[in-house]
Amino acid sequence: MATYNLRRFAHADGLKAIAREHLLALLNPHKPYFDGRGLTLPPPSASDGIDYDQLVNVLMNPNTDTPKGLLDALYFVHEMATPEAMDVLLQEAENNGISLDGNPDPTAADVAVQVYLQNKDLLERKHAEQYLLKPRSFEYFQTDTHPIPKFKPPTAKALVALEKDLDDWFEKKKRGRGSKVFVYPKKDSVWFLVRHGDPLRREGSLDGGQASSVFYRPEKYDVLVYEPTIGEIRMHACGKGEKDLFRRQFGRHVFSKEDFFPETGKYTLEPLRTDGDASVICTDVDGMEWVRLKEIQFFWGGAEKETEIRKANDVFAAYAGRGRTMPQKARIIRASFQVKFTDSKTARTVTIRPSNIAQYTRDSDASVVEDWLTKRGFILAEQEDDEE
Repeated sequence: MATYNLRRFAHADGLKAIAREHLLALLNPHKPYFDGRGLTLPPPSASDGIDYDQLVNVLMNPNTDTPKGLLDALYFVHEMATPEAMDVLLQEAENNGISLDGNPDPTAADVAVQVYLQNKDLLERKHAEQYLLKPRSFEYFQTDTHPIPKFKPPTAKALVALEKDLDDWFEKKKRGRGSKVFVYPKKDSVWFLVRHGDPLRREGSLDGGQASSVFYRPEKYDVLVYEPTIGEIRMHACGKGEKDLFRRQFGRHVFSKEDFFPETGKYTLEPLRTDGDASVICTDVDGMEWVRLKEIQFFWGGAEKETEIRKANDVFAAYAGRGRTMPQKARIIRASFQVKFTDSKTARTVTIRPSNIAQYTRDSDASVVEDWLTKRGFILAEQEDDEE
């Protein structure tokens, strides 16, 4: 869980929003724990008897004996007991044959509890979907496999094996086990949501009026999006260690090749946009006479997966001739240059595809081109591994 901060259950009215029979169905599997905390749950057949004030006190002051299953149940019900989530869950209940109690005016908490009791995985999955749209920045990795193989959704067996390997890494990094990978096929892409733990936290609490503390492991969601048409995966994750883990393990278990997305990001083409024709200057590079940008590709995305390709003998000269500049919002996914080397009468082609692919006509061109790419800012500065 992200944090044990169940504001909805911090007062009796929040608990009373759940119909009595559903609340008891949620709590009764943990009856021995409540007995130990001095709270006797009434039998379902009784007309009343829930001590809501004492129940609030127990729920808001968990201790080390609090069952994990109870914490998970409270957390997911708390998170999904909103009007917006209720609309989603009512539709999912209908789609998945979940029988609700027929109350014409259920509360959002009523619906969340009933779905949880009948299909815990479904409630968790719908809860996880909320995190798909939250990430704001991604790092991109593109396969060098040619041709790009047709994407096949991972099997349940492959996901289990993937989660095990992720768990091994997270456990080593003191983040615990219990990783889960959710797959969301979209029209033109495939989204993967990875739920895993973060390092343990300790917070102060009150237990029976006495100062105490509670440990819990926060929950974290990372998002990966695969674009089958260009063989690229983008990921929102914490640090270089996690990104490298996802790159290797998704490559291994989803694409049958651990280095399907080779290495971490190395190249950027942003200097073409920020520095203009100054980005192709090479007068300070031994072995080069001149460089011209002859092709550039912009990825606009959207429902039609639009890619814009500009070709010219000199793209910068073409833009200048028409009084135009490069698009500022589209991502630059490929650029090809004509490079005149001092050892040859004819120019040769060099192609860069972020974040990790460079293509040369001759392998021997690599060292000279790398020098130029470094001086013009096309090679990203080496990142520190904040996980090690």
